[in-house]
Amino acid sequence: MKFLLTSAGIANDSIGEALVRLLGKPISEATALIIPTAIYSFPEGGRMAWQAISGAAPNPLCGLGWKSLGVLELTALPSIRKENWEPMVRNVDALLVWGGDVLYLCHWMRRSGLADILPDLDRTLYVGMSAGSIAMTPHNCDAEFDLGFVPEDSDRGGEAERGIGLVDVALYPHFGNPDMEDTSAANIGRWAAGIPVPTYAIDDQTALVVEDGTVEVVSEGSWQFFTP
Repeated sequence: MKFLLTSAGIANDSIGEALVRLLGKPISEATALIIPTAIYSFPEGGRMAWQAISGAAPNPLCGLGWKSLGVLELTALPSIRKENWEPMVRNVDALLVWGGDVLYLCHWMRRSGLADILPDLDRTLYVGMSAGSIAMTPHNCDAEFDLGFVPEDSDRGGEAERGIGLVDVALYPHFGNPDMEDTSAANIGRWAAGIPVPTYAIDDQTALVVEDGTVEVVSEGSWQFFTP
């Protein structure tokens, strides 16, 4: 599987060019599914999900002129026959995975069965945004934040620090955002020092391309690399 891991979607021409290169075709000839699931655990999550799906959100992902665009809602999949949704996933060019709550997203990726088939999707491009990107790494940098959205009667918190782990590096999005105190280089450096894999901190104008185990930084902004 190929990965385009962004902080804020297809935010500039360089990231857009990387998207087309990884697709191997123009966006207008490519099919995609949007996964909005991560946003539902937040207040106003339903409204934000609609914005993501409709292309009304400020982060460009759905409204890019795809040949076709469908919705893959992970919370619905356990109640649906697998043969009714799996072929759609296997035949699409790109999975667009929206931001939100990493813990919630990873939980439903596992419970829905999507996490089991992702490693088999050799020709599919995974496009993540924020939480959608963090979910593919081994370690959740948002674990403490996400725990605040876990219901009191749920044991989901035990999975908080663990991502799906399909890429071998950690990712910290929104690097240097003045409205997010935890995204400072000092804070990210402290977090990165406690995990056993390298960490890329990327701002909203930066993305990682991960293909065949190789990591490429695509940026018109700022980023920083932290060794374990």
